[in-house]
Amino acid sequence: MPHASSSSTFMSRKSFLEYIDSYISRFGIEPRYCRSVEEGSYIENERKWRVEARNTSTQEKEVYMAQFLVVATGENSKGFIPELPGLDGFEGKTIHSSEYKSGKDCENKEVLVVGCGNSGMEISYDLSNFGAHTSIVIRSPLHVLNKEMVYVGMLLSKYVPMTVADAVMTFLGKLWYGDLTRYGIRQPAKGPFYLKVESGKTPVIDVGTVKKIQSGDIMVLPEIVRINGNNVVFQNGVVKRFDGIIFATGYKSTANYWLKDYEYILNKEGMPKRPCPHHWKGENNIYCAGFSKQGLAGIARDSVAIANDINDVLNGIKGKTKLN
Repeated sequence: MPHASSSSTFMSRKSFLEYIDSYISRFGIEPRYCRSVEEGSYIENERKWRVEARNTSTQEKEVYMAQFLVVATGENSKGFIPELPGLDGFEGKTIHSSEYKSGKDCENKEVLVVGCGNSGMEISYDLSNFGAHTSIVIRSPLHVLNKEMVYVGMLLSKYVPMTVADAVMTFLGKLWYGDLTRYGIRQPAKGPFYLKVESGKTPVIDVGTVKKIQSGDIMVLPEIVRINGNNVVFQNGVVKRFDGIIFATGYKSTANYWLKDYEYILNKEGMPKRPCPHHWKGENNIYCAGFSKQGLAGIARDSVAIANDINDVLNGIKGKTKLN
């Protein structure tokens, strides 16, 4: 169902919710809100999937039986915090970026952000704006672009090869931001579009963080070696005291915890066993959406493939995607 012609390119929260409500109404979908899935398993003799859920309002248990099961919890179900030597003994406050609300309570405090994706960079910017003495750990090379560059790149990618679009994006990034190596930010050897397709790694869309790094308002630090009390030791030998650490270190899948028969489609890390683009289909009519590490575009492709395959099965046509 297309969006209304009056919709802006970047929809407001209100407009997006209105679209979702219209979608539900048009296709007769019946969402079950306030439900926590406790367990999913395949019933061999019935050839059906059994899902146990708990109504979080009434605490009553509900059981659903279905011929098909689509695991759409995605790869970002739970915040991931790495195991660092001495982290358990850190005397300040630690949170995952998913818990971050605002930097208003961090004025004049020493705060370390671990992770240099979009969340980490934006949180660093917000902390600095609220007067926190902000540092950020940047270990890996990354592309830094702005929204205008991304728009140009997306437009170009429709008409020219990915390598050309990547070359233009890389050139624009260097032209606008200059050489960021001296500030601790290295550029990857491959272009932003290539990295997105190959590994799902998204370029940083700068909101003003780079300027603060260049001015010295935000300090870039390398990999953490260990933590001693409130002191953090870095790979370059720097030792710095912090009041708090925010981990913008990504997420992980939790589907393998509640899905008891996950091996029909997932590995023990909760990710698809089969490589992209055939990752979305498993055995015994189980599917997964949102595990391709390719953002919304990947989710859209998964959704279409899954819907078509289920339709083929219901119509007595053998699924087009064969399992190896």
